[in-house]
Amino acid sequence: MLAEKNRLKKEKDFQDFRKIKKSFKGDFLILKKKKNNFPSKRFGFVVSKKVSSKAVARNKIKRILREAVREKIEAVKEGYDIVFFAKGKSKEEPFSSFKKEVESLLKKADLLK
Repeated sequence: MLAEKNRLKKEKDFQDFRKIKKSFKGDFLILKKKKNNFPSKRFGFVVSKKVSSKAVARNKIKRILREAVREKIEAVKEGYDIVFFAKGKSKEEPFSSFKKEVESLLKKADLLK
């Protein structure tokens, strides 16, 4: 579980990411980032109904993503809000693929220390 200070929860925080054009695409994830005015990094996860119509499947993907990020959180630079968007084929991927994809997207976005 991510610490409270590392979570994006408010709807307004997520709406700000719709305006951001620059994104980093992987095989089954998309990462968007923006600077924040906080001394910590915050993460959000979006899994739409296009990925799966079942809430159980969407929540499972979010739990997997949270755990993959939690393992890398110490290596991420401070002062950013980061949101991961899941694509359609993410529901077939194993946890190890999520870990690799999260790490590669963080590297592409130059967010690792």
